Amino acid sequence: MNRRAYWITELAKISDSFIDDTARMIEELQGEIHREGESSLLDHLRTCGAIPEEYAHDSSAEKLYSKYTDAVVSECLKAIGLESVVLNERADTADVQARADKFSLVADAKAFRLSRTAKNQKDFKIQAMDGWRNSLDFAVVVCPIYQLPTRTSQIYQQAIARNVCILSYSHLGALVGLSIRRGSSRAIQGFHEILKTVSLMNPSKNAVDYWTGINRTLVASLATDSELWKIEKMKSVESLKSAKKEAIHYLVLERNRLLGLSHDQALAELIRLAGVDSRIEKVRKIEHGTLLGVEDCE
Repeated sequence: MNRRAYWITELAKISDSFIDDTARMIEELQGEIHREGESSLLDHLRTCGAIPEEYAHDSSAEKLYSKYTDAVVSECLKAIGLESVVLNERADTADVQARADKFSLVADAKAFRLSRTAKNQKDFKIQAMDGWRNSLDFAVVVCPIYQLPTRTSQIYQQAIARNVCILSYSHLGALVGLSIRRGSSRAIQGFHEILKTVSLMNPSKNAVDYWTGINRTLVASLATDSELWKIEKMKSVESLKSAKKEAIHYLVLERNRLLGLSHDQALAELIRLAGVDSRIEKVRKIEHGTLLGVEDCE
């Protein structure tokens, strides 16, 4: 987890330009993968699904972390054998676009805090991804497997109806492993088969039905290399265990810090967390403007 700790610190180094920060992050990630190979890419892929608890909600660091997960997915698609790029647009578009010889796609990577339990269908943007694909063949949403509904959920029914493929980071990891071992042609073919599987399913909210279809296609594509899927499942368990340890360590330290505050410090912290000062500042900055000729009344 030393790599994970380094990147948590690195992604918190924010400048005044989100675009520049994103470019710097992608360049460093690509450089690391070039130096250390696909093993470093798999390390990122297996751990990136958990947003660090130390990042403030909706902070610049959290937003850059979201771009980081997109960059990891984009690099994985390259490792499988596709041409892929992270898009710079901030809203109303997919974050990754990729293509192979026979198909094209948009993709979006999802990451969640372990402390956040309530997730709904809007978090996965199934309907939006369907629209954002435009004329491309497929849309893919990549999530940590442990954050996906395990029984029934409308996201599966929506995904099948709209032909949006929900995959886990573990599934991508197995395909990266296949590309390393057998070459990109096999990996691309297997990936294509998985993407086509969704359109063949009957719309259902049942998680078991959905993942049975996806997993069967993956294992069939891996063929004699099916142990790659077993490896990724084991790594997912290990990564979750490490992510829980990381999150609990930070939250315990934060609780201890809060317990040590004086009364006045605790009140100041409460005001900060509520965002009262920043909201006051926003109110103060509101001006009437000149559309109604108000300056003539002053």
